[in-house]
Amino acid sequence: MTEFGSIAGKVVVITGGARGIGLATATALQALGAKIAIGDIDEATVKESGATRNFEVYGRLDVTDQQSFESFLDDVEHRLGPIDVLINNAGIMPTGRLVDEPDQITRRILDINVYGVILGSKLAVARMLPRGRGHVINIASLAGETHIPGLATYNASKHAVLGFTDTLREEYRGTGVRFSSVLPTLTKTELGSGVNPPKVLRPAEPEEIADAIAKLIVQPRSKVRVTSVAGIISQVVGLLPESVGDALGRALGSGRAFLDDVDSDARKAYENRVRE
Repeated sequence: MTEFGSIAGKVVVITGGARGIGLATATALQALGAKIAIGDIDEATVKESGATRNFEVYGRLDVTDQQSFESFLDDVEHRLGPIDVLINNAGIMPTGRLVDEPDQITRRILDINVYGVILGSKLAVARMLPRGRGHVINIASLAGETHIPGLATYNASKHAVLGFTDTLREEYRGTGVRFSSVLPTLTKTELGSGVNPPKVLRPAEPEEIADAIAKLIVQPRSKVRVTSVAGIISQVVGLLPESVGDALGRALGSGRAFLDDVDSDARKAYENRVRE
């Protein structure tokens, strides 16, 4: 059984914390005694979420802007003390075929999902290294170790997050600063709205991801996959010969899940918001 008592008092910063996995994680960690700071590009929603749950710090954060990110972290440390954990959670997932993806959306996905993670990690590590402690947790995806039609750029961004995080883990081994990746399957948040999951793969609840993150803080590991079934399938498919793995993916419906099977009406609000 995981002992969560060590989370009490830790200063935890969560990007993309206004809703979804970020908000579920903030809520769970607050219940375990952590001091919570959430930032989000959606200023109105992050302030509403933060005030409703009485988080210590909440406000606008643009993870693609260095001044915004640095100022947010400065404010957190001024008000709460040194940051113990940074959770780079902010990310977007527009769906569709690559040839139909406007270039500004391609750049937006990479700016938020990749550059935002790199920038946040860089700023956090610079603060953690002199103290000899800290933990950077980057929210990747099972899409980061597979390939799913309809998510080409998103897949690329999450592959990048995994490679980046693994490299930092080795680059700073022995410094006291830890690095972890979280690889969720499709999760029941607005990001996954209108998407029908492939066969045998139930979507995860955001609270399951939050629980996995809490366990990572207590017992750091390089990676955790959620759900365990989806994680096992992802790893097994990766070990199979290419033709067999691809055929299995198609049989499970992954070739259609983010393309032809998407409920466009149910997904419209999310797609409009992230494409603004």
